[in-house]
Amino acid sequence: MSDRVSGIGLNLSAGLASVTVAVTLVALKLWALGATSSLSVAASLADSALDLMMSAAGLAAIIYAARPADEDHAFGHTSVEDLTALGQSLFIIVSAGAIAWAAVSRLLAETPPPLAAEHQGIAVMVASVALTLALVLWQRRVARKTGSRVVAADSLHYMGDLLPSLGAIAALWASARFGLQNIDSVVALAAALMLATGALRIGRGAWDALMDRSADRETIEGIAALASDFPGVQGFHDLKTRTAGSRIFVHLHIELDGDLPLRDAHAIGAALRRKIIATYPQCDVIIHKDVARET
Repeated sequence: MSDRVSGIGLNLSAGLASVTVAVTLVALKLWALGATSSLSVAASLADSALDLMMSAAGLAAIIYAARPADEDHAFGHTSVEDLTALGQSLFIIVSAGAIAWAAVSRLLAETPPPLAAEHQGIAVMVASVALTLALVLWQRRVARKTGSRVVAADSLHYMGDLLPSLGAIAALWASARFGLQNIDSVVALAAALMLATGALRIGRGAWDALMDRSADRETIEGIAALASDFPGVQGFHDLKTRTAGSRIFVHLHIELDGDLPLRDAHAIGAALRRKIIATYPQCDVIIHKDVARET
């Protein structure tokens, strides 16, 4: 239970950090837009505003998923993470298409939009990159520990913002130094491809979870190894798993000596359950105890 509570706390910290960074970036870019009237800063502001909406939705999903099981949701509420991650993935794919379309349009335009007040824009974008990078590093650490697809999708979204931000810095610098104005479009195309590829990966994982796909092979084989080598367990069968959000639900039948007292049989099953959860904290385990088959 403590591992589950710790995971919930980590997910909440990542969600709160995401919303806080998004609000800060929107405020910074609003100031920069008023000071510079730069089109690239305006585009970045719009992207940060969308980030804020996505982060707020992700935080709401994390909070809802943390609710304990109840009469209507006996297995908890973690599937909302998959629904939100799927929606985020679709949104990211649409955003990637819009970025790519705008980049191609600018590359083909005879006179691309002029850039102005480059130094002020660079200062804001450098601050944006620093904040975004710090957030992405924290989100990736949390996603590795908890397996939350919402946090992973949000991290991907912000990771995708780094390349356009770096591209905007390069474009502003190249415009101020050499009068070049097409670098940001090239970088934007690369960012769009990266966003679409990552979104498809996360969306596929969310879809598989919503369809009750089993856990990954490594986890299943690890649980099987724990059961087969556990003292008092003479065999096991019907090992079934399914994923929901950041949780893995495990059903397992173990075979015990039929002459064991009920108290001892229960102790073996409970000890194995604790061992599995200690090794795989994201698991919710139900163990059925059967009499070992005679050979």
